[in-house]
Amino acid sequence: MKLFCARFYLRLALAATLAAAFALGACGRKGPLDPPPGASLTGEQGATTVGADGKPVPQGPKKRIPLDVLLN
Repeated sequence: MKLFCARFYLRLALAATLAAAFALGACGRKGPLDPPPGASLTGEQGATTVGADGKPVPQGPKKRIPLDVLLN
């Protein structure tokens, strides 16, 4: 009897976890991704990034990380 009760609660917990995962997986809006700020549809390079004070923000050197091997 105890084994049946334990299995029942295990299956109930599994079903609740799957239901929550499916419900939360559907969150969000449908449609294409939003382009990053300063991106253009023509493929031209955007202007320099401007800060809150209106001055251009300096760009530092590109840093490489170990995941770049997989991403490139």
